[in-house]
Amino acid sequence: MILNIRVDHKTADIQTMENSISSLDDLFNYLKSNYLVKEFISIKTCNRTEYYVIIDSGDCDSNSCSLEDDLKSGSFIKEGLVIEKDQNAMEHLLRLSSGLESMIIGEDQILGQIRDAKRRGIKEDTSGLILNTIFTKAIHVGQAVRKKTHINRGCVSIGSAAVELAEEVHGNLKCKKVLVVGAGKMGTLVAKALVEKHLKAIVVANRTYDRAVELAKELGGYAIHFDLLMEFMADADVIISATGAPHPILTYEKVKDAVPPERRESLVMVDIANPRDIEDRVVELGVKVFNIDNLRGIADENRKMREEEAKEAEKIVQEELILLEKSLKHIEVEPLISQIRREMELIRINETQKAINMLGELNGKEKVVENLTKSVVDKIFFDVVSNIKQAAENQDDELIKACELIFRRN
Repeated sequence: MILNIRVDHKTADIQTMENSISSLDDLFNYLKSNYLVKEFISIKTCNRTEYYVIIDSGDCDSNSCSLEDDLKSGSFIKEGLVIEKDQNAMEHLLRLSSGLESMIIGEDQILGQIRDAKRRGIKEDTSGLILNTIFTKAIHVGQAVRKKTHINRGCVSIGSAAVELAEEVHGNLKCKKVLVVGAGKMGTLVAKALVEKHLKAIVVANRTYDRAVELAKELGGYAIHFDLLMEFMADADVIISATGAPHPILTYEKVKDAVPPERRESLVMVDIANPRDIEDRVVELGVKVFNIDNLRGIADENRKMREEEAKEAEKIVQEELILLEKSLKHIEVEPLISQIRREMELIRINETQKAINMLGELNGKEKVVENLTKSVVDKIFFDVVSNIKQAAENQDDELIKACELIFRRN
């Protein structure tokens, strides 16, 4: 069974996402403990957490109920959590790679995140033949959609959408001082979107100072050590936070101590981290705080602009989904095909040698006999393989079992 379990911006606001991630992790760990999880890959971004799992649904311990029952269990089904299987799970990944499932339709970052997730799965040996095939197809589909449609033309990213939120308050960020907290992928997206705004200064703070220096140099800004963060908050006009911290780093008390009362009403703080970096109570100080939920308005406008391109992308996804399903069915019979190929090759080698021995001296023309037998076997094998793959596509289990019996050597 191919399983996708997830929580994302389409079914949950930021608070629900934060609350549901632990349930999602609990479900994944339960599956690993009670079933044979053959492969898995996880994807975690600022507005989604997903697991793709290949599981043997027939393998469970005697004390646990069926997999279907477990997936419907109220102990795991929390608000915002989505569970999809097989075709639906694969279709979701193809849509995801195409930018159709993103908050900002057509954004390019998700394709790189899917590629990174696949590499991590291979490196950590959690991904095997099935998920490698599915993720390779997803990456191909994402590239094809962007090549054949204009879904990402002029597209805003989560980073530039965050900058747009800040502009809604200040009107123009020209000559403003912006502090970017976090120099990871999301922080980088934000910073690059800021470069075009002719700011007074871009200041980058990151726990790994070298990374902050690297990004600041790229942007023409400057880096600070993380322990100086509170000091630089005092005169910032905009603070955009995108760290990977597991808990808020900009708390009510820290912001209260760092930002003078006379500057709070003009300060804009944008939180695009998940879990959030900025504590809810900060708004009580008069600071204007935005988070991922506030990006939905920008996302809706973007979606309307790209409706026609999205329709074309959907067609590509459906066409490629059919091809992916065929590929996976072919993989199921690959062991049988390999077995037949080995058996036929053994017979060919033995019979070729017998023929050469019977023919006697061939004056170097043994290659002619070798090529002849290879050609005969290849032509026979081609039809056999085509028929077995067709049987797999049609889910003709009886024919596949018959082939196993016919070609099995005693």
